Amino acid sequence: MQLHRLKLVNFRQHAETEMKLGPGLTAVVGPNGSGKTTLIEAIGWVLYGNVAARGSRDSLRRLSAPARAPVRVELDFALGPHEYRITRSLYGAELYQDGGEGPVANSHQAVSSKIEHLLGMTHDEFFSTYFTGQKELAVMASMGPTERAKFLSRLLGYEKLRQAQGHLRQRRSTLRAELSGLEQGLEGLEGLQRERADARESLKDVKTRMVEISEEMERAKRASQDLGPMWTEMKALREANLAADGERRIAEQAVLQARREFDRIDRQLADALTARNQLEELQPDLDRAQAVRAELERLDREAQVAGRRRSLSGQLTEVRQQTERVLQRVAAMADVGAEHENAKSALDKARATLDELRRHEEARHTAWVSNRQDAETKRLGLLDQYKDLATHRKRILEAGADGQCPTCARPLGPEYESVLATLAAQLEEIKSNGKFYKARVKQLASEPEEVQASQRERKTAGKELEDRLRRTAESDANVRQHQQAQCDLGRLQGHLRALETELAGLSDEYDAELHDSVRKEMKRLEPSVQVAAQLHVRAEHAERLVTDAEQAEQSLSAREEHLEQLAEAIAASGYTEDGYAQARKQHESAEAVFRDVELRAATLKGDGRAAAAALESVERRIGERAERATRAVAVRTDLTLHDELDTALEDLRGELNAKLRPDLSELASRFVVDLTDGRYQEFELDEQYRITVLEDGLPKPVISGGEDDVLNLALRLAISQMVADRAGQPLSLLVLDEIFGGLDDSRRRLVVDLLRRLSDRFPQVVLITHIESVKEGADQVWRVALDTRAQAAVVTEESSMEQHVPATV
Repeated sequence: MQLHRLKLVNFRQHAETEMKLGPGLTAVVGPNGSGKTTLIEAIGWVLYGNVAARGSRDSLRRLSAPARAPVRVELDFALGPHEYRITRSLYGAELYQDGGEGPVANSHQAVSSKIEHLLGMTHDEFFSTYFTGQKELAVMASMGPTERAKFLSRLLGYEKLRQAQGHLRQRRSTLRAELSGLEQGLEGLEGLQRERADARESLKDVKTRMVEISEEMERAKRASQDLGPMWTEMKALREANLAADGERRIAEQAVLQARREFDRIDRQLADALTARNQLEELQPDLDRAQAVRAELERLDREAQVAGRRRSLSGQLTEVRQQTERVLQRVAAMADVGAEHENAKSALDKARATLDELRRHEEARHTAWVSNRQDAETKRLGLLDQYKDLATHRKRILEAGADGQCPTCARPLGPEYESVLATLAAQLEEIKSNGKFYKARVKQLASEPEEVQASQRERKTAGKELEDRLRRTAESDANVRQHQQAQCDLGRLQGHLRALETELAGLSDEYDAELHDSVRKEMKRLEPSVQVAAQLHVRAEHAERLVTDAEQAEQSLSAREEHLEQLAEAIAASGYTEDGYAQARKQHESAEAVFRDVELRAATLKGDGRAAAAALESVERRIGERAERATRAVAVRTDLTLHDELDTALEDLRGELNAKLRPDLSELASRFVVDLTDGRYQEFELDEQYRITVLEDGLPKPVISGGEDDVLNLALRLAISQMVADRAGQPLSLLVLDEIFGGLDDSRRRLVVDLLRRLSDRFPQVVLITHIESVKEGADQVWRVALDTRAQAAVVTEESSMEQHVPATV
C-alpha cells in the first residue's frame, strides 16, 4: 500500500489541507499540538469510518467552522495493481477504483467493509501493522510476563483462536443439553407398538358396525319417502283452505266497511240539502252586504288620501324651517376659502424652515461623529502597532545577538543593537502619537455647542410647524362644513318643491261621518255573511254526494255477493283438521325413526374418526421417536467432533505460542543488525518476553536509553512485519509517530539513514516529529504550524532550504 494524496476539509484543526505524498522518506515536522497526529487520525477515519475517530462524529468539525460547514477527507492510494480514491464526509462515503466514473461503494458501511476486504485487515490490525508511535515502542516494558504474551498474541491475531475455542465450547454445551433432552424424551417402543395394535382393532370394529347401520338407514329412508306424497298433498290442501278462510274474513270486513260508507254519505247528503234551503232565506241580507262593502271600500280610499295630505303638510312645515337654518349657516361661512389659503401658505413656509434647520443640524452632527471615529480608529491602530513591535522586540531579546531574526530567519549578528534601537524609537513615536489621539478622543466625547444650538433651533421650528398644522386642519374642517351646508341647502330646496307638487295633486272630498255610518251598517250585516259562507260550503257538495251514494250502494251489493261465493267454495273442499292431524302423526313417526338411525350413524362415524386419529397419533409418535433416536446419534457424533476440535485448538494455541518468541526474535534480529549498523547481531526474547541483545555472542547486560528505543523499534517493526505476513499484504508503508524522543542527534541521524537504506522493505516511510533535525535526511518535508488568528493548522511543503507556497490554509 502506498499513499499518494491526502486532503482534509474542516477536519479537527485543519480548515483545508492537501498533501501529495511520494515514495521514500517523508518527514512531517511541527510543534506539539499543531495538528500532526490529526493527519494520522484522518487517514484512519477515511479508511474505516467512526471506529478510527476520537470522540463523537460532531466533534470532528473544526471549532471555528460554521455550523453547516462540510467536513470531508479524501485519500488517494495504490494497492497492488490498482489505484483507489476514498471520499468520506459526516453523512456519506464513496470509493473509486482506477479512475472509474462510478463508485464501487457509496455508503459509510459499504466503504469500510470494502477497505477491510481489500487490505485483509480490520482497523486494529491495520494500525498495529502500518503505524507505530513512541508510546507503543516500550509498551511491553511496564507489563508482566503474562501480559506481554497476551499483548503479542492479540497483535498477531492469536486471540482469535481463543475466541473460536470459546464459541466452540459454548456450542458443545448446547449439544450436550440437546442430547440430554433427546434421550429423556424417547418413549418405550413396546408400549407404542401395543397402542398401535389396539387402535387398529378399534378401527376395524367401527367399520363393521358402519356397514350394519347403513342398511338400517336405507330402510328408514324408504319408509319416509313412501309417506311423502300423501303428506305433501295434505299440506297443500290445508294451505289452500287457510288461504280461502282468510279471504272470506277479508270479504266480511269489506262488506262491513261498504255499509258504513253508504250510511256516512247518506247523512252528508241530508245535511247539504238543509244548508241549501237556509242559504235561500239569507239572500236579501247578502245582497245588501255587497252594496255596503263597495261603499266602504270607496270611503277607505278617500280616508287614506286625507291622511297623506295631513302628513305632507307637516313635512312641508319642517322642511321650510330646516331650509331657513341652512341659509343662515351658508351666509356665516362666506370667508372660509380665503382663510384656508392663508393657512396653507403659512404651513409651507414652516415646513421649509424646519427642513433647512434639520439639514444644517445633520451636517454638524456628522462632522462631529466622523472626527470622533477617526480619532478612535487611529488610536486603536497605534495600540495594535505598539503590541506587535513590543512582541517582536521581546522575541529578538530572547534570541540574543547570536540568534535568528523571527521575521526573515537570518542571523542578527552585528545588527542586533541597531535593530533594538530602531524598535525602541518606533515604540516611543507610537506612544507619543497615542497620547495625542487619546486626548482628541476625550475632547470629542460629548457634542459641541454648535451641534446643541442647531438642535434647539430645530425643536423651536418643529413646534411652529405643529401649530401651523393644527390651524390648517381647522381651516380644512371649515371648508368641508361650508361645502356640506351648500349641498344640504340644494337637497332641502328640491325636497320642498316635491312636497308642494304632491300636495297640490291630492283631492279634499273625504266625509268622515258617512264613513262611520257605513262601518256600522257593515258590522251589523257581518254575522249573516259569515253564516252564509258556512252554508254555501255545505250546500255545494249536494250534487256530488248523490252520485257517491249510488256508487256506495253498488259496491255494497258486489261485496256481499263475493262473500257468499267464498263460503260455498270452503264447504265444497272436504278438508278436516282430524284428517290433517292423522297424516302429520304418520309422517313425523317415520321421520323420527330416520333421524334416530342417522344420529347413531353420526356417532359411529365420530368413533371411527377417533380410532383413526388414535392410530395416526401413535404412528406419528413412533416416527418422532425414530427421528429423535436418529438426531441423538447425530448429536452424539457432532459432540465427539467438538471435543476433538477443542483439543486440536488447544494444541494449536500452545504450538503457536511456543513458536512466537523464536519467530519474533529471528525477524527482529534482522532489523537490529540494520538499525545498529552491525554492532548487534542477535536479538532474543526470553521466557518472560524481555528483550536481550547479544554482542559478540554474549548477552549485553546494560544498554543505554537510546539503544533501548532502537531495540523496541526493531521489535515493533518485527511485529508489524509478522502481522502483515499473516494478513497476506506486503509491508510497503510504515508510519512512525514521535519515535525519536529518547534518542540523541547522532542516533536520530543513524535511524533516519538506516530507514532510508531499508527502502527495499519499506518503499514509503512517513516520520511525524517535532524535532527539526529529522527533516535533513528526508526525501520530502511537510511543515505543520497552527495559525492562532485563523484557528487552523497551516501545512507547507519544504524542498531543501526553499519554502513553497502553503498547500493549505
